[in-house]
Amino acid sequence: MSRVTARRKTLRLTPDGQIRRPDTLAVEEPLEMRVDGRSLTVTMRTPGSDIDLAHGFLLSENIIGSPDDIVSARYCAGTDENGQNTYNVLDIQLRTPTPVPARNFLTTSACGLCGKTALDEVRTRTRFPLPAAGPLLDTDILAGLPGELRSRQSVFDATGGLHAAGLFTTDGRALAVREDVGRHNAVDKVIGWALRENRVPAHDLVLIVSGRASFELVQKAVMAGIPVLGAVSAPSSLAVDLADESGLTLAGFLRGDTMNVYTGAHRLRLPDTAAANGATLRH
Repeated sequence: MSRVTARRKTLRLTPDGQIRRPDTLAVEEPLEMRVDGRSLTVTMRTPGSDIDLAHGFLLSENIIGSPDDIVSARYCAGTDENGQNTYNVLDIQLRTPTPVPARNFLTTSACGLCGKTALDEVRTRTRFPLPAAGPLLDTDILAGLPGELRSRQSVFDATGGLHAAGLFTTDGRALAVREDVGRHNAVDKVIGWALRENRVPAHDLVLIVSGRASFELVQKAVMAGIPVLGAVSAPSSLAVDLADESGLTLAGFLRGDTMNVYTGAHRLRLPDTAAANGATLRH
């Protein structure tokens, strides 16, 4: 398996002069996913948790709905110039032959929708509709989850260059945290973990992401049956529209004791102080 960090020479410029020294960077490498021997997609990712990544991606694409749908996931003999296995080609064998999207697209670390030609194509119908009510989540717990996520970002501490996603219980307990150069990959990794642990549909869990909430991240949450998505930064307009249509609770700008709740506020329990003066929630 490739390393998740690498060292590169750098010239650091400061008011006091120039310093030549190595810097620690997050590794970004391609992962080709094949289904039954046929290439499906290439994503630029940080190596690690590739099996979870594949499970989460295939669930998000509505190709699988259960871990039992996959017979095996194994690395193929992709090699570098020295003949060493790069572990950058993963073949997934499905239990039942299933038509897969007739496309071969490159997913970059910046965009999980590259190659999709129409909005309707990504409005995939979920196998796990969200419950109309519940779970109920205290806003003070929700407000603290980005800090819990940040405290587990060990590779970010070393590089400053990774996104993170985490699955939490409604009482604030972290179940899975993953880092990746692509925010969509980090989410696929935690969703894939949940699928393999038979926690999908994840109707009792909360998904927290370290950056913004894009349409694709809302879609992935909905596809996994996750009812609450919180983001440190802003959502997009389309993300809010999809969250509203799907019945997802979407909160953004989770910073300190404030947040913006865009949809699904009925799942949030306000502290008495917030209920009295509106200090915690900003609608």
